[in-house]
Amino acid sequence: MSKDFLYNEIAQGIAGQIRNGVLKPGDRLPSVRTLCQEHNIGMNTAKRVFLELEAQSLIDSKPQSGYFVSPQSYRRLPLPEVSRPSLVANDREPDELISKVYANMGREDLTLFSIAAPSGDLLPLAKLKKEIVHATRELNGGGTAYESVQGNLNLRRMVAVRSLGWGGKLHENDLITTSGGMGALSFSLMALGKPGDTIALESPCYPGILQLALSLGLKVLELPTHPVTGVEIADLKKAIPKIDLCLLVPNFNTPLGSCMPDENKKEVVALLAKHGIPLIEDDIYGDIYFGSQRPKCCKSFDQDGNVVWCSSVSKTLAPGYRVGWIAPGKYKEKILKLKLVHTISSSAIAQEAVANFLKTGKYENHLRQFRRTLENNYQHYVRAIAEYFPEGTKTTRPQGGLTVWVELNQDADTAKLYDLAIKKGISIAPGRMFTLQDQFQNCMRLSIGLPWTEELNLKLKQLGKLAGTI
Repeated sequence: MSKDFLYNEIAQGIAGQIRNGVLKPGDRLPSVRTLCQEHNIGMNTAKRVFLELEAQSLIDSKPQSGYFVSPQSYRRLPLPEVSRPSLVANDREPDELISKVYANMGREDLTLFSIAAPSGDLLPLAKLKKEIVHATRELNGGGTAYESVQGNLNLRRMVAVRSLGWGGKLHENDLITTSGGMGALSFSLMALGKPGDTIALESPCYPGILQLALSLGLKVLELPTHPVTGVEIADLKKAIPKIDLCLLVPNFNTPLGSCMPDENKKEVVALLAKHGIPLIEDDIYGDIYFGSQRPKCCKSFDQDGNVVWCSSVSKTLAPGYRVGWIAPGKYKEKILKLKLVHTISSSAIAQEAVANFLKTGKYENHLRQFRRTLENNYQHYVRAIAEYFPEGTKTTRPQGGLTVWVELNQDADTAKLYDLAIKKGISIAPGRMFTLQDQFQNCMRLSIGLPWTEELNLKLKQLGKLAGTI
């Protein structure tokens, strides 16, 4: 095991004990020497562990005394309740609110808590530029020629190799490349649904999925969703007679950041297969886990090709490259035909560049640092929210992903908060965006994909103060 991985694993273990209350504020931690003996590591590695915990503001160093759990290390805010949408299909799209929020995308004069995408400051931009140049040199015609309809072979091969890490066992021929994650979902919904069909989704749910479903003439049935474990299985069983297809984000969905346990994924796959209901799995956040191991996917338990697995690098590496893919299972020919009709071919240069980035190990190196940064960001956010936001505020405890879901007092209105915040140069995503029903008006989603700075801390302080006035 590399020293980098080892020190981070030890630091994560201690951080977990602090967050779970095993180590309490004021508790003394083992000395550097003791840590060396317990984990059979060198002095420098042990010091890096403590430096990492200090960087997360979880511990304090006291001269001549050692290291102690910080009094402000982690004030555990209550979790939001399980969502309770009506189990009746609905179509009350908050179109005006969604348009207003997403019109801010790309604006450099705003603090964009509203956009769940990584800041360019957290991405390996220089390395990506080199891969683009390399791809232009290596590809036939400098990348101007059409790729095959199925997509770049190198990319499909690398995605298949990486699927072994979550039990996917995919082959390069099992995959089709697309224009980003939304391209993958679009083809999947067009192939598996028809106007008038009912689709089951998590509640709250990413607005883009809601809009896409409605644009294709689908009826949307929102499922009760637990902020930690995802869709409630009992409620999915009740919905079975009403639905024709299902789309879930089992790993770190936005906005909740919940992660469905493996046994639940297995049960969902078996349940839907038994009733002949296709499952579209959006695994766009699966690589952004805060623990020591990537979670499995629903596709891991797919025995008959009923799970259509979709993902991309839009949330981890290069949002603007629009590189995504589908493992369509038994629906491959339908989706291939749709891709031929709608796009003919994908972007050759961007796909080749991403493929090489994955092949050389640069992607894994980037992900290790990226995940660590996002987890640290999350800790900073919840401490700021606990300190600055009104009494009674609740937050999710995502185990990965790019967002945190904040629930204010019941009478708060985050659409009004948005209007107040935008005047202060702050953009948020009000909760009503994430549903077609009359709910979540007192909630908001905040992106943790921004570099943590004192300025960001002050923006959260401003936001908390404004939240106390609505």
